[in-house]
Amino acid sequence: MARELLKGNEAIAEAAIRAGLQAYFGYPITPQTELLEWMSRRMPELGRAFVQAESELAAINMVYGAACTGARVMTSSSSPGISLMMEGLSYIAGTEVPAVLVDVMRGGPGLGNIAPAQSDYNQIVRGGSHGDYYPIVLAPASIQEAIDLTVLSFDLAEKYRSIAVVLLDGSLGQMMEPGELPPMRPVREARPDWAVYGARGRERRFLTSIYLDPPQEEATNIRLLKRWQEVQANEVRVKEYFMEDARYVVVGFGSAGRVALSAVRAARSEGIPVGLLRPVTLAPFPSARLLQLCERTEGFLVVEMNTGQMLEDVRLAVAGRRPVEFYGRMGGVIPFPDEILAEIRRMAQGEMSLEGHPRERWLQRLTSMN
Repeated sequence: MARELLKGNEAIAEAAIRAGLQAYFGYPITPQTELLEWMSRRMPELGRAFVQAESELAAINMVYGAACTGARVMTSSSSPGISLMMEGLSYIAGTEVPAVLVDVMRGGPGLGNIAPAQSDYNQIVRGGSHGDYYPIVLAPASIQEAIDLTVLSFDLAEKYRSIAVVLLDGSLGQMMEPGELPPMRPVREARPDWAVYGARGRERRFLTSIYLDPPQEEATNIRLLKRWQEVQANEVRVKEYFMEDARYVVVGFGSAGRVALSAVRAARSEGIPVGLLRPVTLAPFPSARLLQLCERTEGFLVVEMNTGQMLEDVRLAVAGRRPVEFYGRMGGVIPFPDEILAEIRRMAQGEMSLEGHPRERWLQRLTSMN
């Protein structure tokens, strides 16, 4: 297949279609609306289901119903719309049916703005709705990676009967880059043996998330946890750059990780032995790799477009063995490479600490700059 210039939202939509998507339900919200618009044309062309629902609440419950039939289904939205979907996502998780969600993040809290941010991390990675469940979360940093991870998300969702989320910020949804789309997969005709699709000639199947008996609910939670342990053991994905001799490690995902790579390259040109670790799976998180890196590194710098949400996962992984510093921008502000380079220089000069919280030190520096 030839590479072509593709917009992020449209590339994700076409990748999902080529992965065998059978039904899409959604509601327009910037900065992901182009994804829905692409689906509105392409899905009917191919004889597949497309519905623009009356709200995000309706869309996620349509996804729930279609997922129970064993079809490949997805929805997409942006931060406030994702918040509205949380109850439905919990129902999907509790019923143990696969579904794919694309979240193109924007500035918040509240209605916020339409600029790129990464402040949905806790809402998505922590399974922001009620109950004990664990979504698989994939974080692309380029258009090609967005294409590849969208295809992968369907396979992982079905393998583990789980929710799989492609989490990116508005800049990746809106930017254009060369990418290679996968070949078109045939739409799957066979239904999985757990799906509901009529009862004539066989025993009825029931799918539910309602377990009124507490021991039965607990057994469901145990089953979900064991399945998540399989995901943790088999599905961690990470990209590393200049890590062979790195004494300092920058950790960033998505666009923040992409910008951080430019800063790492600049620091390398100055002779600073720094590398970048970019989590591709935010859940499961590459905790074991970070802990392993403590054996030969002096400190970590977490870079995010929020107030330090992934920061807490890095701190848990490092377990106090090495200093962890933080640099973030918020509300739709994208950090510049020079900003991150300044933080790398500061680390290389020994300005790191095991005392206090890195967010406090960062906020003090940020407010003094402003």
